[in-house]
Amino acid sequence: MQSRLDTSPISNWWWTIDRWFLAAFLSLLGLGIVLSFAASPAVAERIGLDSFHFATRQIIFSIPALGVMLAVSFLNARQIRRLALAILCLMLVMMVAVLYIGVEVKGARRWLSFAGMSIQPSEFLKPAFVVICAWLFAEHKRQPEIPGNLFAMILLGLVLALLLAQPDMGQTLLVVGTWGVMFFMAGLSWVWIIALGGLGVAGLFAAYEIFPHVAGRIDRFLTGEGDTFQVDMGHEALVNGGWLGLGPGEGTIKRLIPDSHADFVFAVAGEEFGLITCMVIAAIFAFIVLRGLSVSLKEHDDFTRYAIGGLVTVFGLQSVINMCVNLQLMPAKGMTLPFISYGGSSQIAIAVSMGMVLALTRRKPQKRKPLAYGFSSSILPAE
Repeated sequence: MQSRLDTSPISNWWWTIDRWFLAAFLSLLGLGIVLSFAASPAVAERIGLDSFHFATRQIIFSIPALGVMLAVSFLNARQIRRLALAILCLMLVMMVAVLYIGVEVKGARRWLSFAGMSIQPSEFLKPAFVVICAWLFAEHKRQPEIPGNLFAMILLGLVLALLLAQPDMGQTLLVVGTWGVMFFMAGLSWVWIIALGGLGVAGLFAAYEIFPHVAGRIDRFLTGEGDTFQVDMGHEALVNGGWLGLGPGEGTIKRLIPDSHADFVFAVAGEEFGLITCMVIAAIFAFIVLRGLSVSLKEHDDFTRYAIGGLVTVFGLQSVINMCVNLQLMPAKGMTLPFISYGGSSQIAIAVSMGMVLALTRRKPQKRKPLAYGFSSSILPAE
């Protein structure tokens, strides 16, 4: 146990970190490992791998993810901005490279593969994009003569162009939605709200007309016709589990779901552990988002407020999209459930994002004050 009289960096970190956030993130990491043992064996066996191939890799990915999250949480706001700028520049270059040398899967280029590893640049781009836009919005509010809002719009247009070129409609919607929330927090007028809302609706219609796979998914969702096997099986798995589930390893429908370890791990949780467990998982995500927004509203620094709000928004929207697809409330979209779905690239990217949240929500320490008898006070968290 760390003493309050200990002024080492680790002790200062422990007494200033938001332990509720930390507990929630650790809970999701733990749930991801548990559910990987339930969801992945059938998938591994189907493609000729060892039964626990994906479960083992999930544990391997979780260790560096935890390390990255904790390491980033030690940074201050200025260091977070610098880290975000470095990541943003690197990922923009990599997203351009994806269009030419990326691995093509189902007609889309979203991955770069090298040295036996795969990385999805758009996953790492999201937290960096959020933090830089938060800084641009804050600078414009602090000094209106600085065209921060204009630069944020230009950056949004650049990111959307690269995402649509892959194409990746899910990430596009995620980025636009998060950017809109941050712009709203920055105090945009109702004229902008109406204009951006109209552009969003027009963009959805344009995507339906331009991208056949988008039109196909929307049509299948609205009519129920076509290849809806995986979505139907996911919904059936949730219904089959009932309130309490069939028990660990007892699920049967999960064996028929091709992506049970990734996009449909929530359905596996429902079949084996029950709807009550699914509600607990949803409650953890809701807690993180609501606490993040609550903390951001109390922040006096504009950059910190916008950054925290944006980071928990993109985290929450991604989780909502995944769970809604599993519940057949939205058209199918390859969106992982943060910290729970299988995936090394997404695990590390989410760890970076939530490490930024931990860093920005740390309580500001008071100045050290000398005490009697030659002792000095500890750095106590400001209330």
